Amino acid sequence: MPRKPKPKTLRPVHPNRGIEAMYRKRLNAEIEAMQKSVVYWLKATYRKNEPRIAQDESPADMLRRTMKDLSKRWNKRFDTMAKKLAAHFAQSVETRSSLALRKILKDGGFAVEFRMTPAMRDVMDATIAENVALIKSIPSQYLTQVEGIVMRGAQTGRDAGQIAQDLRERLGVTKRRAAFIARDQVEKSTASFNRARFLEVGIEQAVWVHSGGGMSKRPSHVKAGRDGVVYDVSKGWYDPDAKEWIQPGYLPNCKCVGRPVLPGIS
Repeated sequence: MPRKPKPKTLRPVHPNRGIEAMYRKRLNAEIEAMQKSVVYWLKATYRKNEPRIAQDESPADMLRRTMKDLSKRWNKRFDTMAKKLAAHFAQSVETRSSLALRKILKDGGFAVEFRMTPAMRDVMDATIAENVALIKSIPSQYLTQVEGIVMRGAQTGRDAGQIAQDLRERLGVTKRRAAFIARDQVEKSTASFNRARFLEVGIEQAVWVHSGGGMSKRPSHVKAGRDGVVYDVSKGWYDPDAKEWIQPGYLPNCKCVGRPVLPGIS
């Protein structure tokens, strides 16, 4: 009786760092434009109120009105940009990850042509929706924090130069958050598309691979990689530290990936 071929463990599909860089660059361009606009208009408002106070409204009132106008303008601009950028990002990740997986499967002796299945469409829609929400949260969070800085400055008598320094620090915080969003989403979305494609072609198991390139090493992930843990693609691996079932790349700053196990075919 002929032996049934053994399963093959294939290479993993890694997130595309070019897509991550594109995403981060696009977010940073909008953040810098927003910062420039905010600093310009706040300085103009400060200059208008120095050294005298208008009779019909206080400097704080004028600053609050300026922030309201800026918030309306930039939230609208990010809302418009979010839909286009999120869709472009999701499509880019799906295309690159599917092409990479097709090459890996072909090298493993399994030729396949991928289609946009209902499962993949669900992942696509969910990825777009999540990224739209994240992009829209950037100006909302930034402008709320800026308003707090400005109003506290007005209350304590800080001048425009001091306020500008605080705003430069806030710019750094916001850009670091944008970098995290780009990094985190390319990891999560790649893992989600991989999972859907694995199941589509009948790959039910994968081997957990720990990546040492993360910002912090999770001991449970290091051990899973060292032990070559095989997990069920449909439900993931139970992380004893996180106390939940997860997929590689799902937790914040997790760069782990899964090596698909190609079933033996008689």
